[in-house]
Amino acid sequence: MAYNLCSSPSSPSPDHLLFCNSLSAPRLLNLTRYHSLPKPKKSISISPHSKPSLQITHVSTQNPFSAQTPSPNQNPDHKTGSSSKTHIWVNPKNPRASQLRHKSQTSRYDSLVKVAGLLNSCNALEKDVYSILGELGYKIVEQDAVIVLNNMSNPNTAPIVLKYFQERIKLNREGILYNVTLKVFRKCKDLDRAEKLFDEMLERGIRPDNVTFSTIISCARLCSLPKKAVEWFEKMPSFGCEPDDVTFAVMIDAYGRAGNVEMALSLYDRARTENWRIDAVTFSTVIRIYGTSGNFDGCLNVYEEMKALGVKPNLVLYNTLLDAMGRAKRPWQVKTIYKEMLNNGFTPGWATYAALLRAYGKARYGEDAISVYREMKEKGMELNVVLYNTLLAMCADVGFTDEAIDIFEDMKSSENCKPDSWTFSSLITVYSCCGKVSEAEDKLNEMLDAGFEPNIYVLTSLIQCYGKANRTDDVVRTFNRILELGITPDERSCGCLLNVMTQTPKEELVKLTGCIEKANPKLGAVVKLLVEETNIEGDIFKSEAGELLDSIGADVRKAYCNCLIDLCINLNLLERACELLDLGLTLEIYTDIQSKSPIQWSLHLKSLSLGAALTALHIWMNDLSKVLEDGEELPSLLGINTGHGKHKYSDKGLAGVFESHLKELNAPFHEAPDKVGWFLTTKVAAKSWLESRRSHEVVAA
Repeated sequence: MAYNLCSSPSSPSPDHLLFCNSLSAPRLLNLTRYHSLPKPKKSISISPHSKPSLQITHVSTQNPFSAQTPSPNQNPDHKTGSSSKTHIWVNPKNPRASQLRHKSQTSRYDSLVKVAGLLNSCNALEKDVYSILGELGYKIVEQDAVIVLNNMSNPNTAPIVLKYFQERIKLNREGILYNVTLKVFRKCKDLDRAEKLFDEMLERGIRPDNVTFSTIISCARLCSLPKKAVEWFEKMPSFGCEPDDVTFAVMIDAYGRAGNVEMALSLYDRARTENWRIDAVTFSTVIRIYGTSGNFDGCLNVYEEMKALGVKPNLVLYNTLLDAMGRAKRPWQVKTIYKEMLNNGFTPGWATYAALLRAYGKARYGEDAISVYREMKEKGMELNVVLYNTLLAMCADVGFTDEAIDIFEDMKSSENCKPDSWTFSSLITVYSCCGKVSEAEDKLNEMLDAGFEPNIYVLTSLIQCYGKANRTDDVVRTFNRILELGITPDERSCGCLLNVMTQTPKEELVKLTGCIEKANPKLGAVVKLLVEETNIEGDIFKSEAGELLDSIGADVRKAYCNCLIDLCINLNLLERACELLDLGLTLEIYTDIQSKSPIQWSLHLKSLSLGAALTALHIWMNDLSKVLEDGEELPSLLGINTGHGKHKYSDKGLAGVFESHLKELNAPFHEAPDKVGWFLTTKVAAKSWLESRRSHEVVAA
């Protein structure tokens, strides 16, 4: 949309030419630093019959003026302004060449720029400012004022300069002077002065235009005051100003940062439809909006749209996208985006590394997170408490004990970063999972000395630590401490007690039963039925267990069910274990344990505890035996998938334990050389073994 500041009469005066240009808003409004504008064009008119006059054919309130020679395509006989004289070339060998150049508009422009420089560095006193401006003489015109103000960057002297010109020049377009003065305040990120100058405009009866509002809006944006930007944007209609595409595009960012997501996305949809020019900062805001709302695919779509439009991403956008993918738990995409960022020549900054640490830490990509940490240290970058705690929590999750100790010592040596309660909590968890009692107790004492009280997470970790060390009395003492501190045991602490029971000798289980009854009566009732080996008729146990599993959160159901089955196996209560596994399948706590195809039947145990896996194997083998009894055929291949991972704090994995168990059963399953974690057997071998097993059971009966 073009905004004509005036009409062009047939014979405009030189003073009038400045405002006789049809200035489009995109050229006037350089609302972000990412949009470059063409340099303003000027023409030099040297007449042998008259003094040189300054004639500028384009003035932008966004860019400084620069003196240029006429375009090669310009007609040298073209008449400009009130002067109908022909432009002439000055011979540099002419004895008067130096004098002619001195009188040219280039010299005049340079002198005005020098004046602006002096005004930028002088005291903000009227006498000092007026003294400098007095050197311009009395024949100053409106164009001179625009050039001086447009090249200024001192918000203290600019209002005095504006006042000087208002007092000495008959202004035809006073609004232009206000706009270039507003630009000075925008350069200095001084929104308060910009708003006061706007009020002065209204008091003097000067009507603000699109440039006025765009300059103030961009100033608010540079000041990181998006709500102010929105406020000024919404004032435009009341002054008869219609925002252009550039302003609308800028407001996507402003509305997004101000929290008005609906308006931001609405403008973004409109921008896509109407092909507005959007900068990387605005795309970054849209990505952040989608990331905050959990629409992570939307983040990637915006990124691809940006690249398709030819907009080059900046470092802020990459950081925003990395952070979004980290919260989405998509570390593989984080790696891809980071690699693309490096290939495009960007150097990662602190914010980049922080996003990588959060992403890898949350996803438990231990090696990658430690690599990023070491790279930061090599570059002399300091971590804050949050990043240190992120690393330590990840180390606790993946079992990086040595790395956690090194990171903690580095944190303590930092001048600007000291451990907090979460730091000690993660470190105590690391030691607790390893069963290192003395180290965990030392860190607890260090935590107390630092003035931090242990929370439920710390005390739960200590319960786990004492349980691994078979120090049942200390488990009970720590649990009682939770109650004494007025802390209500949560589902995690109850699950930890239940897990400790699976590692506790049978004769000491009664000590822990009382703790569990206090923490969760429903869980206590189920555990008591198992520990006391109560002879229950019918489905009473299964009903009690079902009520318990229905009453707890979905995130802990599998852990509870696994521990209860493990406890049953330890107590040699296979029937109860089978009931619990069946209940877990019914409630869809366990899914996809079995799979069948025409050529292979498989048992999948990767998500099960050892006790639950052994129970599932027992049931599966009984099912296979029943198939044979019913005269049906087995497939040509049978497989058991245990996975190939090891426990993070143990050298043992389910595959290793299962291999030993299958040998004890004399089962014909052997680890597949080309499929790690798989144990396979043929139909013939399985049938022979199952029949042999059935005959032994008959003899034993």
